[in-house]
Amino acid sequence: MSVQSYNPTTGESVDTAIAESSRGDVAAACAAAAGAARELATRSLDWRAQWLEAIAAALEADATEIIALADAETGLGVARLGGELKRTCFQFRFFATVVRDGGFLEASIDHATDSPMGPLPDLRRQLVPLGVVGVFGASNFPLAFSVPGGDTASALAAGCPVVIKAHPAHPRTSKATFDAISRASTQVGAPEGSVNLVFGLEAGVALVEDPRVSAVGFTGSYAAGRALFDRAQSRPVPIPFYGELGSVNPLVVTPAAAAARAQAIGEGVVGSVTLGSGQFCTKPGLVFVPAGDAGDALVAAAVAALVAGAGATMLTGPIRDRFESGVEFLDQVRGVECLGRSGRSSSDAGSYAALFSCDVATLEGEHEALARECFGAVAVFVRYGSSAEVLEAISSLEAALTFSVHAVDDDPDGPALLAAGVAKAGRVLVNGFPTGVGVSWSMHHGGPHPAATSSLHTSVGATGIRRWLRPVCYQNLPAPWLPEALRDDNPLGIPQRVDGVLRVADR
Repeated sequence: MSVQSYNPTTGESVDTAIAESSRGDVAAACAAAAGAARELATRSLDWRAQWLEAIAAALEADATEIIALADAETGLGVARLGGELKRTCFQFRFFATVVRDGGFLEASIDHATDSPMGPLPDLRRQLVPLGVVGVFGASNFPLAFSVPGGDTASALAAGCPVVIKAHPAHPRTSKATFDAISRASTQVGAPEGSVNLVFGLEAGVALVEDPRVSAVGFTGSYAAGRALFDRAQSRPVPIPFYGELGSVNPLVVTPAAAAARAQAIGEGVVGSVTLGSGQFCTKPGLVFVPAGDAGDALVAAAVAALVAGAGATMLTGPIRDRFESGVEFLDQVRGVECLGRSGRSSSDAGSYAALFSCDVATLEGEHEALARECFGAVAVFVRYGSSAEVLEAISSLEAALTFSVHAVDDDPDGPALLAAGVAKAGRVLVNGFPTGVGVSWSMHHGGPHPAATSSLHTSVGATGIRRWLRPVCYQNLPAPWLPEALRDDNPLGIPQRVDGVLRVADR
């Protein structure tokens, strides 16, 4: 059975001539990756960095074709996709920097010594590649979180081969980006089987279940992610499943901030909610505003900005249908008022944006209906009467990827809200909007369950590489046997912790 490519703008479907992968195909891809794993782990850090840079260059060389295909399969527009491709290439080059730095290895050396516990042997520890990594492409970012996305970049940076499951929403884009990765891999002499691509729903299940796969990275819905997570844990040998699953991402406006910046905050909320048709996992879904004139002015500004919009194309027809069903469901919830809708896009998968309102009592009474993510351009304003009331409401919410606070300098409500956010989310923002996740050394994109399957790790930023590594401690190894990262002369010039003291070599 061949894979179909759907154009959400025109409604046209194209036969790609790409066959869905059978379980045998997945097994062959995993076997090829496993065959590459041992050699890949021995390649130098500098070679690994050059590989990542070569992939970025290959993607840039194919930019015109890749962007055109992605636009035809997502309707996201050439400008947005051009920016996303730049981000995608930056991710590969960024991880090349991470690799060359070498700090990710966590190299530690403890020379033999006498201690209060008695003699201690020579102990040295570093992180090593985990093995074959399965990667699931996401629907909403056909480049930066898909085949050439951050999971792929960080896994290759860790020295792990990958088997990537293409998202069904953009098969031709997936194939084109994979071809660029493959070409670059061949150019630098990567071991055969270092990168692999499979298609189809059954292929995804087979990938998680294959005994050669050591870990999986996933970005998508809670339902799909949790189902795959359960399969990963029920294997004879369970494996880590790093799923980023989305959340409602609360945003709180203090009374002082509403009084000072009602217009700007209201318009900013709508910009964040509607960005990319609301198809961002970091979209704010619940916006807490103070009851009273300042809160009313903020909401009015948001509604005015929303109804002036024309709607947008969603990624697929089924995603649009689920979104509109969710909006229709909100329409039926007692105590919830629809504040307004934007116009509807005329494209095949076109839709609108919507804003709703309720009070804290309604949120508490209809918690299951209101405190869940609706993927698309919709948000609920929740009016609160006091600091104690909003803090109690926040405490009842599930964990989130982000938590945003809009406040003023020396805001009396700021510290308590900040503490609530730290307890609830992986990233806490002040006077900003959560849509958009930067690639940097300090970024964390994740959160406690159900926002993600592991609160300890991130799918974006330098420490995303940590998911694909495991520690090994070497005791009393002869000097010639030591990995380069753990040698006393530090030939790699990387950070080492020696007898408890962190040392950074001059380069």
